[in-house]
Amino acid sequence: MLIQLNNIVPVADVRGCEKASRLFALSRPHTPQAHLFETEYGCHLLMANGSRVYTISAEIAAQVQRLQNTPEDLVPYLDALGLESAQYITEEALPPLPVRTLSLAIAQKCNLGCTYCYAQEGQFGGAPKNMPLEVAQAAVALLLRDTEPGDRVQLAFLGGEPLINRDALRAATAFAVEAAQTKGVSLGFSITTNGTLLTPEDGAFFERHGFAVTISLDGIGATHDSLRPYKNGRGSYEQILKNVRPLLALQRRMQVSARVTVTPSNLCLRETLDALIALGFHSVGFSPMLTSPTGRGEMRQEDLHVMLEQMVTCGEEFERQVVADRRYPFQNMLNAMQEMHRGSHRPYPCGAGAGYFGVSAEGGLFACHRFVGDDVGVMGNVSDGADAERQSRWLAERHVHRQEPCRSCWARYLCGGGCHHEVLRRGRPACDYIRGWLHYCLQAYIRLAERKPAFFGVPVITAPSQTDRPSLS
Repeated sequence: MLIQLNNIVPVADVRGCEKASRLFALSRPHTPQAHLFETEYGCHLLMANGSRVYTISAEIAAQVQRLQNTPEDLVPYLDALGLESAQYITEEALPPLPVRTLSLAIAQKCNLGCTYCYAQEGQFGGAPKNMPLEVAQAAVALLLRDTEPGDRVQLAFLGGEPLINRDALRAATAFAVEAAQTKGVSLGFSITTNGTLLTPEDGAFFERHGFAVTISLDGIGATHDSLRPYKNGRGSYEQILKNVRPLLALQRRMQVSARVTVTPSNLCLRETLDALIALGFHSVGFSPMLTSPTGRGEMRQEDLHVMLEQMVTCGEEFERQVVADRRYPFQNMLNAMQEMHRGSHRPYPCGAGAGYFGVSAEGGLFACHRFVGDDVGVMGNVSDGADAERQSRWLAERHVHRQEPCRSCWARYLCGGGCHHEVLRRGRPACDYIRGWLHYCLQAYIRLAERKPAFFGVPVITAPSQTDRPSLS
């Protein structure tokens, strides 16, 4: 069944975005040490160091608010309350780490013509090419080189469109399975595909090997078609749905998720989310388009305003469904709740250039899949591994304490400073959006902890008092 939604929004209209406007105002950074927020359950304080969340009295909240613009007074006050502790994140950069995840640009070519694509329609600015099997095998050897029995590693296939090079993908998978079994290493697989070339046989293969399959879908019907057409301009949505339905029915070990790249033209997120969940996707996630080779499709401030309003609408439905014991696989919200419950705090946004690298078709090693073919992210090659000097320099330069305005932002350890590729190409146009979203997610975390504590399962504590949310009065 083809679902048509009238959700093409070529020009953002921020009128009516009261929730987003309020969140933008409430989430402005005042002090890098802490962030105040309120729910119907009272006043709360996020301590940036360790991502610790506390429930506090109104009197303490008023005092923190009064002192938050004078850190020389605020820090001693927080210390007197017992909230200051040894720094979880120091100025020291991570040392070069062993490779634990590789994404292979198994096909640097694509059959779609998405104008916003960071990979420049799959070719990364060069001639279209496939990765030879021997390069993929060398990448697998690198991935397993420094592992010990019991370790876990990840192998991802991206493009371009990876299924253009299906034979090499399958052969590399079989090679990796055998090599990992020989070393006693656990191996996970993933693939990101546009879905146009999927076959039932691919589904059986992915199910057999437990792949995490991500389908790129930018909306429903005409909305998707306007953003992700074939090179001849024809829409791709109907073909993708035809191809993906057998996989949705088959998924057991395999998990089939949808990823929506958000541009100014597909901002009706709630409709898209509900429609994709109804189709049977294991999860659905949204990601704003912040940088494209041509600038087309990039989100402006007003677009991010509308996106935040829509994301909160999706999040509120997630809260309702969780409280009602119904599954609602909104991946952005699931991730945020899990990260906040763990008390996640990090000096980088991801593992790029640390334990994670992208591999080009020729065997070059890059900081991540988005830097393939880009001299800025060159890290080595699959034969020799990562250049330790380059890796060390990257990790030192990209540390969140080296970034501005991150150093003065309360959200720095939850955000990690933002996607390296996007920051180096365009700066940080989404800081207000990210802080607004995190402010809302902190409030949602409190509400769910109160209304549905069983949702979080067995407590996992990596930051003092994060799970228990102690009261201070």
